[in-house]
Amino acid sequence: MTRPTTPDQPALRSWLPGFLALAAIWGSSFLFIKVGVAELHPLHLTLYRVATGAATLLVVLVLLRDRLPGGGRVWAHLVVVATFGVTIPFTLFGYGEQRVESMLAGIWNATTPLFVLPLAVLVFRTERLTARAAVGLGLGFLGVLVVLGVWAGVGGAHFTGQLMCFGAAACYGVAIPYQKRFVAGSAHSGLSLSTAQLLVATAQLAVVGPLVAGAPPAPASLSAPVVGSVLALGALGTGLAFVINLRNIRVVGASTAATVTYLVPIFAVLLGALVLGERLTWHQPVGALVVLLGVAVAQGLVGPRRTRAAEAPPADAAPPATGAVAGAAVR
Repeated sequence: MTRPTTPDQPALRSWLPGFLALAAIWGSSFLFIKVGVAELHPLHLTLYRVATGAATLLVVLVLLRDRLPGGGRVWAHLVVVATFGVTIPFTLFGYGEQRVESMLAGIWNATTPLFVLPLAVLVFRTERLTARAAVGLGLGFLGVLVVLGVWAGVGGAHFTGQLMCFGAAACYGVAIPYQKRFVAGSAHSGLSLSTAQLLVATAQLAVVGPLVAGAPPAPASLSAPVVGSVLALGALGTGLAFVINLRNIRVVGASTAATVTYLVPIFAVLLGALVLGERLTWHQPVGALVVLLGVAVAQGLVGPRRTRAAEAPPADAAPPATGAVAGAAVR
């Protein structure tokens, strides 16, 4: 007998392709950040990246005849989401990658669900903690530690950079459940909300960037690899990826959507080793397998299946979204 599909238990085919695509896009972002900060201040890189992403979505918004959200309340929530989901973490990863390898930044990004789940359960009340989810997240975090090779120590010259990357992950831990609670349930399309979010972040960076780092350099003065990295970060990592992520949050919930960060290190480690020649040791692929096991457990793909009663959301959880994400939208 086939299990019925509920809003909290969608069919695998409805979210897995986007889940994997998002992991690949965000995993490659750490490579592009590493290339970008070789010539750009982290704030300038973030400004160019976010502005490119906003411009990409504005074009798609016009082509699909969609519009920006109306109402001051939605925009006020988007200020919070843009601050903790874009402006601060993107900049922190840039600062961090001036000090650590791109693959290590990708690994730290995988700690995001450790912040998302307790905040989603205790503060925003958009998720319910289950034993299966806790075990899955625990396995995932263990895999991250194995990939990192913590037994060799994590201090020294890289320590500050690692703290910056860890701080970026903590920001995502705030932004994801906040977005689920106050933004993702609105009637506006994911494209509309994503475009508005990036416009807010662009405005924030346009003010803060020059005050902290001075005027950004002209794009014509940058090398081709840096320009290409900015375009990739903007059109893909900050354009297409944000729409996919918002849809994932709507379909499977904040904590489950956040487990995509467990797959991101796999792509980040591989690209860092193959493209940048960063060191890849035996414990990194072994840890990646543990991470995948944790994701499978958290998703219910491994272990006992959940009953419908166990799937029921808390009574005060955010209602499902009524607006559909445009299928052709590119972030």
